[in-house]
Amino acid sequence: MTTDSAVALREVRVTYRSGPARVTALDGVTVAFDRGTFTAVMGPSGSGKSTLLHCAAGLERPAGGTVTVDGTLLGGLDETALTRLRRDRIGFVFQEFNLLPALRAEQNVALPLRLAGRRPDPAVVAAALDAVGLAGRTRHRPEQLSGGEQQRVAIARALVSRPAVVFADEPTGALDTTTSRQVLALLRDLVDRHGQTVVMVTHDPVAAAVADRIVFLSDGRVVDEMPGGAAERIAARTAALEPTR
Repeated sequence: MTTDSAVALREVRVTYRSGPARVTALDGVTVAFDRGTFTAVMGPSGSGKSTLLHCAAGLERPAGGTVTVDGTLLGGLDETALTRLRRDRIGFVFQEFNLLPALRAEQNVALPLRLAGRRPDPAVVAAALDAVGLAGRTRHRPEQLSGGEQQRVAIARALVSRPAVVFADEPTGALDTTTSRQVLALLRDLVDRHGQTVVMVTHDPVAAAVADRIVFLSDGRVVDEMPGGAAERIAARTAALEPTR
């Protein structure tokens, strides 16, 4: 962990029981994500991508190793303190958007603040929606928004608490190609213009090419990394990790 790291994992291990056997999902993973950077995490199905994201975001406690977020060691927190840290210092963006259909865009964005017992500042909510290009859609419900606009609302909701890091789990997986590019450009802009830290799990080399850095997992281990660049190079590296049949 350096002073420039928003999140750091050290020797993190996660195992699951599958019948009589134990399966290792993460096998001594050490990786850090610097502040103000955009990192894509890639690897074959079952490589540990989602488990890494869950541990880094404090959604899952590892069997071994340490996770530090914004200078706080997660292993030393009880469940109440861990919930508070996730609420205040971590933002989440999911493939399915997870918006409440009965709430307007501005209400969906304000929801994390209300759940935290805080009175949402309308100016803060409006600024979050403006940052994702939805200043004119604040009173629309999800059914009145396109898929890309719904994902933008989800991103604004992730940003409203001004988190140390935003974790995105396949954020373009439910979007068409054009809308995916728009959402990726928005995430890129959040890093470049606003200094946000973004960690994104994706299977899409085109999405990963937008990042500053790609971290590759295989069999629960970090096996390689490379700077963002041509999607073809990323695709070739990912293909090389796929198990032979």
